[in-house]
Amino acid sequence: MRPRHWSARAGAAALALACAGSAGSAGSAAAQTAQTAKNAQTPRAVAAKAAAQPAGPIIEQRAVDLLRAASDRLAAAQSMRFTAVASYEYPSRLGPPILYTMRYDVALQRPNQLKIVVPGDGPATEFVYDGKEMLAFAPKENLVAVAAAPPTLEGALRQAQQQAQIYFPFTDLLLPDPYAAISQGAVLAFVVGPSIVVGGVNTDMVVWASKEVFMQLWIGSDDKLPRRIRAIYRNDARGLRHDLELSHWQLDGPIGAEYFATDKARTAQPMKFAVPGPSRPAPAKKPVAAKPAPRPQ
Repeated sequence: MRPRHWSARAGAAALALACAGSAGSAGSAAAQTAQTAKNAQTPRAVAAKAAAQPAGPIIEQRAVDLLRAASDRLAAAQSMRFTAVASYEYPSRLGPPILYTMRYDVALQRPNQLKIVVPGDGPATEFVYDGKEMLAFAPKENLVAVAAAPPTLEGALRQAQQQAQIYFPFTDLLLPDPYAAISQGAVLAFVVGPSIVVGGVNTDMVVWASKEVFMQLWIGSDDKLPRRIRAIYRNDARGLRHDLELSHWQLDGPIGAEYFATDKARTAQPMKFAVPGPSRPAPAKKPVAAKPAPRPQ
């Protein structure tokens, strides 16, 4: 990692302090001012002033070039298929986190055909978008939810998250400009070095961080495809780690229209496109007090 560059300010405060001394002679005051200015320029004084200044962004150009190359490669593809395996930690009652894993089989045909199959762990699901509608299908439960969707893929994915909490950890990679989504708010970027153990290919390891997240990315040295992304969110006091491995990449290969067909899913039992879970019961009406029976005369 390259050293940080700090901005230094002149020692005006020290000069003002010297001038505000007492009623000594002008020569004595001048000598004191000169000595103060000299002391302010010592390495220790400069380092102390530098340490008090806020750090600015530290962006290494080679890290930017690697991320842009990966973004350009994905953005230029008219179709793509890949497998994503997401591993994330969840706190346990004993303290140490438990690791959960999910697999996603992803197919994208630009501009607006997307299918994501989640075979497990957990309940199997399918998500399909066609530029007009988005569909969430649970084959085992035979349930389907359909909703009107925006015409853009980015808008549809945003609506799915807001409306039904459907979120995919690789969403940024599907957008027209992945670099713009990933690099927003970056304050740190540098290249760690090469690796040969991720995905069985040669990769370059890049650290990329903002005020919200600290990420490490493995990018193919030859094909420029992302192979692994590891993230820790800064507002998470527990420092839980999120890991995403990407494999089986196929760019610009044929994907038949039948793959995106939803005929089978539409025969399932319909449900509302919303956050799953039991609905809250309606509040009970306040009982009306019965009138007391008249006493016999």
